[in-house]
Amino acid sequence: MTPKQLAELRTLVETASVLCDDESLEKYSHDFTEDLRFAPAVAVLARTTEEVAAVLRFATREKIPVTPRGAGTGLSGAALPVHGGIVLSLEKMSRILEIDENNLMAVVEPGVITEVLQNAVAEKNLFYPPDPASRGSCMLGGNLAHCSGGPRAVKYGLTKDYVYGVEAVLPTGELIKHGGKLLKNSTGYNLSQLLIGSEGTLAVITKIYLKLIPMPTHRALVLAPFDTLNKPAAAVAALFQAGLTPSACEFMEGSAVDAGCRQTSQTNPFPQATAMLLIEVDGFNQVEIDRQLETLATVLERFGAADMALAESPERQAQLWRLRRSLGEAVKSRAIYKEEDTVVPRYELPTLLKCVKEICAEYGVASVCYGHAGDGNLHGNLLKENLSDQAWNDELPKCITRIFEVTRDLGGTVSGEHGVGFVQRRYLPIVYGEAEIALMRRLKTAFDPAGILNPSKMLPDPK
Repeated sequence: MTPKQLAELRTLVETASVLCDDESLEKYSHDFTEDLRFAPAVAVLARTTEEVAAVLRFATREKIPVTPRGAGTGLSGAALPVHGGIVLSLEKMSRILEIDENNLMAVVEPGVITEVLQNAVAEKNLFYPPDPASRGSCMLGGNLAHCSGGPRAVKYGLTKDYVYGVEAVLPTGELIKHGGKLLKNSTGYNLSQLLIGSEGTLAVITKIYLKLIPMPTHRALVLAPFDTLNKPAAAVAALFQAGLTPSACEFMEGSAVDAGCRQTSQTNPFPQATAMLLIEVDGFNQVEIDRQLETLATVLERFGAADMALAESPERQAQLWRLRRSLGEAVKSRAIYKEEDTVVPRYELPTLLKCVKEICAEYGVASVCYGHAGDGNLHGNLLKENLSDQAWNDELPKCITRIFEVTRDLGGTVSGEHGVGFVQRRYLPIVYGEAEIALMRRLKTAFDPAGILNPSKMLPDPK
């Protein structure tokens, strides 16, 4: 970026919101994706929709790439400024504009931290269910960009199921609006849902309308150990066949639990277990909870989980959830890693898990798995450990390709909630044909004719 361009940029927003020193830019050079770093020329911390529009108009005119960014907690590299240019941070747009108790809706800016909204609506006995592991730091704009899920998606759905409208700025600086506090809307194309999961490649979201629901008054949490990897994955399908819909159903490999216990200074209650399920049930009275727990125990015992730990107190439940949410960072602290976010139809999860283990063993890659078993979403962490640099660089892409091909053959796809971003885009042709990818390219061009908004994300390079 030239000095003249930088000077003009400073006239579009508050001077203090334009950062270009190396120390400040370091934060914006990376997200939570592996150890990748790309330095931007400048970071702009927009505070209003008007500032977002001004920056995008300027960037389109000057053909400067813009990388939208929330908290930078993503795992696919969608917030990496791989072409330098401008990082457009929405962190200062962090207001909860309204909690509408009459219509059960919240209106928020994209920089609101997910847990901050959850806590604010909980004070009014309301519930915003999307619950990513990074909820204490991730922002709602980023949740929309990736269509985040989390443990409670199995019962309550994904981010897309709670978005009823957005306001967003196109790369040209034009403001678009869709939806609002409407439970029904079949007027024209659903632009809100098109922007959800688009990873900041089509427009920059500046206002969000979110559905809320009543807060369940009762919860119970069960930790169940198993002596094989396939039994818990198979038990999950049986739970649903028995008529149970848990509010969370998490699979954890034993080695992942060990790492999480070390990370959170907890004692592993089942140190000999090969794998565990963490299952939550919720409702509006204790009779309902007891009925669900009885069904749960009956099914799990059939699959060899006779020794189960019931966490009824909020304190113990919080402790176990802290353990579960720590797994990502705990496992990744072991070695250089690559995390995959495969998802298959729930009944195929045992087959996927078995294939992941076999493929990784074939290539000499260590693996630790956990994830959202209730919706077939497996997080497979592939670890370098004792592999040489050459073996890791040469063999890992082959290993990942095989895993994705198996996932596709089981009716699944390459990402359930982490997105495609920068690191997975090369694998998109495994699950989409030329027609689908060509259509996505035309959509990108229609929204962003200058190609300045989050380039080199989601779509593979043209052949």
